[in-house]
Amino acid sequence: MINFYDEVFGLTKRLVQQPSVVGTIDERNMAHLLYDLLTELPYFQENPTHLQKMRTKRDDRERYNILALVKGSSTTAETVILLSHMDTVGVEDYGKWKRFAFSPDDLKEEWLKHPIPEHIKEEIRSDNWLNGRGVLDMKSGIASHIALLRHFSENPHELKGNLLVVITCDEENNHAGILTALKKIKQIAKKEHLHYIAAITSDYTSPRFLGDQARYIYLGTVGKLLPTFFAVGKETHAGQLFEGFDPNLILSELTRRLNYNANFCDEMDGEVTLPPVSLKQTDLKKQYDVQTPQTAFAYYNFFVNRRSPKDVLNLMKKVAIEAFESAIEIYYKRFQQYSQLTGFSYEPPQIVPRVFTYQEFYQKCVREMGEEFEEGMLRYSINLLHEDQIDIREYSRKMVEELWRWGGDGEPAIILFYSSPYIPRVVVNQHDEKWNRLTLAIEKAVEVLQPHNPQPIHVRKFYPYLSDMSFVAISDGEKDIKAFEKNMPAWGRKYQYDVESIRILNVPVINIGPFGKDAHKQWERVELSYSMQMVPNLIYQVIQQLFHS
Repeated sequence: MINFYDEVFGLTKRLVQQPSVVGTIDERNMAHLLYDLLTELPYFQENPTHLQKMRTKRDDRERYNILALVKGSSTTAETVILLSHMDTVGVEDYGKWKRFAFSPDDLKEEWLKHPIPEHIKEEIRSDNWLNGRGVLDMKSGIASHIALLRHFSENPHELKGNLLVVITCDEENNHAGILTALKKIKQIAKKEHLHYIAAITSDYTSPRFLGDQARYIYLGTVGKLLPTFFAVGKETHAGQLFEGFDPNLILSELTRRLNYNANFCDEMDGEVTLPPVSLKQTDLKKQYDVQTPQTAFAYYNFFVNRRSPKDVLNLMKKVAIEAFESAIEIYYKRFQQYSQLTGFSYEPPQIVPRVFTYQEFYQKCVREMGEEFEEGMLRYSINLLHEDQIDIREYSRKMVEELWRWGGDGEPAIILFYSSPYIPRVVVNQHDEKWNRLTLAIEKAVEVLQPHNPQPIHVRKFYPYLSDMSFVAISDGEKDIKAFEKNMPAWGRKYQYDVESIRILNVPVINIGPFGKDAHKQWERVELSYSMQMVPNLIYQVIQQLFHS
């Protein structure tokens, strides 16, 4: 094995000490630091055009990706992409330790002085763990890629192909980094005559269950959707509550059906996603009064292995109808109970459980109002873009509210849509030569290095967390993607991704990442022995196996 430990460890600490919380100026500063680090390598001093710091496009802030190309000793066009991201989540979860979040040594000292969970304290005492924001997700992964880039640039005879390192911004939010990088990756291939054969990410890995001792390599990745529901009720004074219909009741029934419900897990090849969970549920009243709300809004995280955006849309429409019917039944039953208690007459309003997809309701408005409606929606969508840093989910919701203002009839309804970027699933294609080649390279790499690692190294087919892996290959068909586009109000204005560039790139992708615990939490920490030494060696072996196959 090559001794990468000291270099990866030192780089990791240096990168953690530079904050890079997504959406802040520090994300830009991290790009400058990475660029400066790479310019110190003799290879890029001799080949300055092989190192680029490129600004993101269609972005509401200034930030950059880093792309670095190292060519090996062979004249082959074959190239492996190493993909990582520089941004992190925020540090509010650190509480009183917030000021130490980017100082691993100081944070460790503070933790050891205070009562913290004993199992965490034991690991920190062992000197085999490093803590701090981004240390696991994914500064240590970047450090491995830089170490490999440095090694191959100094030993080109060991690289029988080419290596393109891509370090993106905005992975933790809307993936503006990788979506911008796609065209640049394609341009570099054309200019340098490259042929991409695989992509390797080094995003974080963790135990899959309590007591899990295995280390994991992932072929392909889970997909993620955000089905969103705009519910319309009938407002009324709280003193006349049965003259209205609360949209919160509809959404409560929807959440009751979806939250943590394993019936909605998506299974493929023996691997199962997590069930859906609510990420937001609220009515849309702007201030307090004694009127019940007219509209409410909810969205749910939905992971997919097998299902397409069209499949999920159809499934969610069915569930929404069931939730709507249940809410009406509860309303009628409770109205009747109240009437029996008071002796008042029971004359409930007739409520029809109506559920539309965004596309269905939009087309309904087109049929009824024609060009006037379409031009009005277009003007509104453009004006929304001028709102300062409006979130894509809020943009989508406001578009649906405007749609209802045009076509709503004052009666209860649900409009179902997508309000967040689609993070595509990537499925191993056993009939594709590139996938088979990469799978074989992984198997051989694990065979070589497993004797040097005390824990078993397992290979699985779906990376279970969100990552930029989703944007280098695509497993959904054109009709499935169209179903997403037509039901995402922000598509084409606030958000879109270059599906064609993904299809052109279309490389098999794996994740060989650092091992640690509590990513996105205050106890975020990375295990050193595996992450600083085994991970870069596994990647090294996979690259060697790919170019010698």
